[in-house]
Amino acid sequence: MTFRKIEVLPISGNIGALINNVQLNDLDDETFAEIHQAWLSNCVVFFRNQKITPQQQINFAKRFGEIHFHPYMKGLDKYPEILEIIKEPGDGYTFGSVWHTDQMFNPKPAKATMLYAHEVPSKGGDTMFSNQYLAYEALSQAMKEILTEVKTFNVGDGFRRGIGKAKRIDRYAKNPTMRAKIRNPGNIPTEAVHPLIRTHPETRKKSLYIGSHTQTLHGFHNEEADSLVDFLRTHSQRPEFTCRFRWEPGSIALWDNRCVQHKALADYDEKRRTHRVTIAGDTPI
Repeated sequence: MTFRKIEVLPISGNIGALINNVQLNDLDDETFAEIHQAWLSNCVVFFRNQKITPQQQINFAKRFGEIHFHPYMKGLDKYPEILEIIKEPGDGYTFGSVWHTDQMFNPKPAKATMLYAHEVPSKGGDTMFSNQYLAYEALSQAMKEILTEVKTFNVGDGFRRGIGKAKRIDRYAKNPTMRAKIRNPGNIPTEAVHPLIRTHPETRKKSLYIGSHTQTLHGFHNEEADSLVDFLRTHSQRPEFTCRFRWEPGSIALWDNRCVQHKALADYDEKRRTHRVTIAGDTPI
């Protein structure tokens, strides 16, 4: 693929690319179109040395779609579209530290997520990403046929399995800054049933669609579903499907939740501060 305005450098064999020669606070339409194509082709893209204001981050996100507001977590007072994620030394929980795809518990899960690093630890704190197109393609034909009509049941809190402490309020017991952001979702749906095999609305490619929010298979007894869910979770995280990104201040990652899982590594005990904006998606098919 040839690009005129940007340089695209893959960071692994199967997922992820670094985009150079661009500042996101000053994008013309042609440059954005190339970024969008690189993003669809690589599933997650990264930018270094960015200097953008909160409003500029929101403006860039809006070029991909409407903003999605986290039902359980409050954004910044002046910029509610931005969720500031802070971890201090001694905090007992790292936000997003299990393999997942964002907002899978919503009937219309997040399309994309943009994370902008302001402060990062001197070592550790990387994020891993896994290509779920490949996770699907690597299944046997017989398994693909078995899973074609299967749906998952996904929840946003009160987990039965797969995420440590069941309640969000308990996970942030040692992090008063994040604990203060927790809110009641009210009448916003926080449980959803989705196809286990999802068709991407733009690329038309099929991907495995599973993550930590998946508690069971819809219509199955838990005992019937558990072994299959465990297998698919493990399969979806195979090393050859993944890339790993080392954060620096000013780095931005933009990933496609429709075909990517990600996981924040909890291997540090220093301050880390990032700004997250999530773009609204549609109903998976």
